[in-house]
Amino acid sequence: MAEIAGLQRLFAWLSPAYPVGSFAYSHGIEQAIADGWLADAQDVQGWLADLLRHGAGRNDAILLAHAWRGEDVADLALALSGCAERRRETLEQGASFARTASAIDGPLPAAPYPVVLGQAAARAGVALPETLAIFLQAFAANLVTACVKSVPIGPTDGQRVLSALMPLIRDIAAEAQAATLDDLGGCAFRGDLCAIRHETHQPRIYRT
Repeated sequence: MAEIAGLQRLFAWLSPAYPVGSFAYSHGIEQAIADGWLADAQDVQGWLADLLRHGAGRNDAILLAHAWRGEDVADLALALSGCAERRRETLEQGASFARTASAIDGPLPAAPYPVVLGQAAARAGVALPETLAIFLQAFAANLVTACVKSVPIGPTDGQRVLSALMPLIRDIAAEAQAATLDDLGGCAFRGDLCAIRHETHQPRIYRT
């Protein structure tokens, strides 16, 4: 029953119903669409796979794992944000998560999103492997949703993309569980450039 209770926590925290506002952030996807980088499901799958493997997905999972173990990695998480919008994305979602979790389970200091989620999971006794996998799944699902809304792919293709990414998500979650802070780093230049260019993109739907 403890395992089921932990999964319930995760699905509540990482569902669209939890007031973190993840739907308002596209992680640069809106700019990538405007620039013509994403035109079909194959483009979307490749882009998201790169973000997971070489971008914020893997780094945030490693930071979450170290926060779960009680390490102070908040400043490091901010330093790895890369640009103003990435910093805003992690700070605003982290603050929203901490505010809601504090109201339900007791005080939890605001911190970058993967850090505060790792702290909350450890406090609640939620296992790290499940936390990492569902966190990465939610990250990918949110960006798939942004693509379904804005790219000429429908909901079914969106779910095909997400399903195809699940083995990669499991691999990265397992890697992050064993990774040290020296393993942090990445190379997702187009994603980073789109996040930077989105700072002046108009008109816009998403905050990032």
